[in-house]
Amino acid sequence: MSKVSVIGSGFSGLASACFAAKAGHEVTVFEKNEQIGGRARAFSAEGFMFDMGPSWYWMPDVFDKFFEQFGKKTADYYDLKKLDPGFQIIYGPNDILKIPADTNELYDIFEQIEKGSAEKLKTFLKEAELKYNVGMQQLVYKPAYSWMEFATLDVLKGVTQLNIFSSVSSYVRKSFKDHRLVSLLEFPVLFLGAMPHKIPALYTLMNYAALAQGTFYPIGGMTKIIEGMHDLALELGVTFNTNTPIEKISVSNKKVSALQSPKGSHPTDVLIASADYHHVEQQLLDAEFRNYEESYWDKKTFAPSCLIYYIGVNKKIKNLLHHNLYFDTDFEKHSQEIYQNPQWPSDPLFYVCCPSKTDDSVAPEGMENLFILVPIATGLKEGTEERKLYFDKLIKRIEAHTGEQFADHIVYQKSYCVDDFIKDYNAYKGNAYGLANTLMQTAVLKPTMRNKKLANMFYTGQLTVPGPGVPPSLISGQIVAEQINLYLKKSN
Repeated sequence: MSKVSVIGSGFSGLASACFAAKAGHEVTVFEKNEQIGGRARAFSAEGFMFDMGPSWYWMPDVFDKFFEQFGKKTADYYDLKKLDPGFQIIYGPNDILKIPADTNELYDIFEQIEKGSAEKLKTFLKEAELKYNVGMQQLVYKPAYSWMEFATLDVLKGVTQLNIFSSVSSYVRKSFKDHRLVSLLEFPVLFLGAMPHKIPALYTLMNYAALAQGTFYPIGGMTKIIEGMHDLALELGVTFNTNTPIEKISVSNKKVSALQSPKGSHPTDVLIASADYHHVEQQLLDAEFRNYEESYWDKKTFAPSCLIYYIGVNKKIKNLLHHNLYFDTDFEKHSQEIYQNPQWPSDPLFYVCCPSKTDDSVAPEGMENLFILVPIATGLKEGTEERKLYFDKLIKRIEAHTGEQFADHIVYQKSYCVDDFIKDYNAYKGNAYGLANTLMQTAVLKPTMRNKKLANMFYTGQLTVPGPGVPPSLISGQIVAEQINLYLKKSN
């Protein structure tokens, strides 16, 4: 039985731990924080339960597939509810687009906004389904060491249909003109960390997930997924060491031999680094054993960081749904302030999650739980005024939309930003989502999953294959576990 160590307990770390334990290895997870879950941690205060990070549950088949490989179902760990409407986009006063769970209703909405667009949407979603099926079945479950991994007959036959070399923006705008429809179809790829004209049109597969499969929510919060994975890992025999930051990776004979923490030395046969890739290389490994120099990371395009507010309100707020996107200011300007001229946004778009609209358990009776997120550039320097300045502006905009004054009814408030991502997760430049999925950062062009100089060291998570997001992180954990199994078979 080989000893496998995992640094970090986010989605990719938990997934890799479960698959490694299933393969018969002795698995230990080391987590620097008191609580497992990485960015998907949760906390409670004043009777409210707040998910700290991910809040969208898309691609339910990926979660189902994960648990099924252990003879389990998602229903064994949490109750899933499909949201209807799935979400709403606020473009301005009396200009709101609610996205129904029923695609036939969505076709009608499109047709009302832009004549002829219903048929175009049907074609668009059919093509998105093809991309989803090929992408999720044949592309993402690869370690991406070589382009030859992707040279299957179906992929080669479908290169044109997959739109790998055109952008999301050009692909969407070829069929739709109204700015509301365009922004709806471009919005899902914002989770991938770049402007739509930088993301390959292959990723319109996200539209199939968002508009055809629908938006779901695990009752009790996204933290229920983490709890389920933790329970599964314990059942498989995984050991967890929390409050155990790894300070050094020891090397002997060109292999990782042990991990050093304040609690001592932890010998290992294989290492999976699920923590921030840059941090692991630059802070825990001697220079001679790193895959990449600091200059490599500095040239990479990162997905945004976030300014987040967790808010408890002692009254109900009308006109909010579970998921609310405020696109009532200049999208292009905000995007430029994230990617082209990094700065604190002048008039940002933002997102509001109000899970208490769906789930009574996350707030006291008669109250609301709000999660407000503003995408911002990575690497911004925080002063003393930014958090309060944006908070006041955002609350006023929500009040204007809802027609409800609630600033005086806020009974709990906490903010989270760049410095917190660095402190809690050692996140490079305070990034929240990892590397952007641009064409030049796709598959083989991402930081590799294996250490090129240490045979028994591997990486997983949002800075490697397949990329940012919760479903990709689950998949990343599975892929890396398969890679360590191959390595151990060859070395034995």
